[in-house]
Amino acid sequence: MNKIFSRANVPEFLQNRRLRGIAVLMALLAILGIVLSFLLNWIFGLVILVLVGISMLLVFNTMAEIGADTTQYISDLSFRIQQGEQEALIRMPPGVMILGDTDQIEWVNPYLQHYFGDTDVLNRSLSDVDADLAKLVATTKPQTMTTVSWRDYRFTLYVQPDFHAVYLYDITHYQLIQEQYDDEKIAIGQIFLDNYDEITQSMTDQDISNLRNYVTNELSAWVQQFDMYLKQLDDDHYFVLAYAKSLAAIEADKFKILDTIRESTSKQNFPLTLSMGIAYGDANLNKLADQAQSNLDLALGRGGDQVVVKAADQEARYYGGKTNPMEKRTRVRARMISQALQELMSESDQIFVQGHTQPDMDSLGACLGIRRIAKMNNKTCWIVLDKETVHSDVQRLLDNLKAYPDVDAAIISPAEALEKATDQSMLLMVDHSKPSISISAELYQRLENRVMIIDHHRRGEEFPENPLLVYIEPYASSTCELITEMFEYQSQEGEPINKLEATAMLTGIFVDTKHFSLRTGTRTFDAASYLRSAGADAVEMQQYMKENVDSYLQRNHLIEMVEFVNEDMALITGEEDQTYDPVTAAQAADDLLNMSGVDASFVITRRADGRVGISARSLGEINVQLTMEAMGGGGHLSNAATQISDKTVAEVKQALLDILNHTAEPEPATT
Repeated sequence: MNKIFSRANVPEFLQNRRLRGIAVLMALLAILGIVLSFLLNWIFGLVILVLVGISMLLVFNTMAEIGADTTQYISDLSFRIQQGEQEALIRMPPGVMILGDTDQIEWVNPYLQHYFGDTDVLNRSLSDVDADLAKLVATTKPQTMTTVSWRDYRFTLYVQPDFHAVYLYDITHYQLIQEQYDDEKIAIGQIFLDNYDEITQSMTDQDISNLRNYVTNELSAWVQQFDMYLKQLDDDHYFVLAYAKSLAAIEADKFKILDTIRESTSKQNFPLTLSMGIAYGDANLNKLADQAQSNLDLALGRGGDQVVVKAADQEARYYGGKTNPMEKRTRVRARMISQALQELMSESDQIFVQGHTQPDMDSLGACLGIRRIAKMNNKTCWIVLDKETVHSDVQRLLDNLKAYPDVDAAIISPAEALEKATDQSMLLMVDHSKPSISISAELYQRLENRVMIIDHHRRGEEFPENPLLVYIEPYASSTCELITEMFEYQSQEGEPINKLEATAMLTGIFVDTKHFSLRTGTRTFDAASYLRSAGADAVEMQQYMKENVDSYLQRNHLIEMVEFVNEDMALITGEEDQTYDPVTAAQAADDLLNMSGVDASFVITRRADGRVGISARSLGEINVQLTMEAMGGGGHLSNAATQISDKTVAEVKQALLDILNHTAEPEPATT
């Protein structure tokens, strides 16, 4: 019985659950009909029985045929699916490779075999067959789509470690389209001749024409070399349009056009320098043009003779800037800035002025100068200063201020400044332009839409967004020099600068120029002469510049640890567990320049705030500003610094050595 009713002996259509259900229902209905027929009449019942039997036989055979056809269809479909899967696995575009436990190639589909050529790969180690592909597979994160280059093709690589399977999708065609799209993105540039007006003032018309033709011809040849478009907008202003591919090429060339024009014109005794601002990466041409102008402003603010390449919301890349900025300021500009300052002061209810953290004599002297200008214009001015963090020279000046009660009372703490500030107040940032190093960053944030900047350092990427007025002259010796020139254009009815203020400002100039030996021009001596005539006391200056015994001994201790890098660079590294005064470290860096053969010096020390500081100095041949910018700082070509958090002195030293040993001048940061 079991054999008779086994699944193998049941018709195929009855093996289908749905068909079995239909058959059972029909059988029950037939039996019910036969029983009712016999109850009515046995002859009628017999006829019905015969008819039902014939009908059931016909239905049974029909359903058996349907079941057989269905089974055959499913079997054929299953076979075709399996065949399709096998064909797809063998012929599908993605390359498939199965590896063994020891990275031996157990199987590859014909599509991937095509990239190996006639090489027999089965049962061979992948590293033996192709070391480059083996390295890509080993370094690719499992179950992550990764774009790789292999054998002049571009692939999306996918690794399944559970199945020892490797998939390679050839995307070369689409990648080439993407690369072409990226290469053809638009870059907009602005070119400005830094000192064209100054140079041409004393030239004849013929010489001016020759100079203009020379510059235009050089720039035209340059843009043709790199497939760019050039349009002259003015005598000293040009517009450049380029593809991203061309921009990459001129960046690789390091913008040698700057050196070419500067060196050639220098031989003719009229050294001309160029500045450029180039923007890229934005599809909106209006925004791109605005960014290019902003980049040019940044290049000029850093002293000119350089290029700034920057996309929106990305870090800037700097090229050039190898020479000291040339003197381009005129007395007309000083007068215009002075008048603009008076107007801004008249529109403000009170003035706040602050220097940078760890203020030096130039910073505090500039604050005193601005306060005096405000008084000349009958405006209240507050000097924001944290008296707990001042150096000994500044402290001596503060002690002497007690003899001038009105000036002493104008010095307030950052907390007091925040309480006094209103929406109509104005903030002057002197001797710095980075809000992050202001004495009170909170006060800057409170008055960020009412800010003016007066500085002599090269402008950095960090800069106030909407300053009311900017007066940055990187060639100037000091901020005190810039502010001293403004006194000539102030109201003569107000109380003039007093002896202490003049002495403090002259000390600021004296310290920043290293006793009038660095970054000193004719305007520097004019400013010093004015301050001297205003009562600046040379003896008192010497008192401010005196250092205490501890600082003197600490500086000598640092100098004893000097070592040399690249023959012409001196390096001092302080102890990890000892803190040093930043001024002492800077003085040690200055002293190293007095040694024979030293063109640049670097002093690395642990500061009291826990950060590691670097003071960098040079005689002008080596651009220490670029080195410090590469480490997050900035400054001048010959005077720069940086402070680094969360690193040891040894780690900072190694980072500096990596930059110095990599190249004589650090490469610009990439984005």
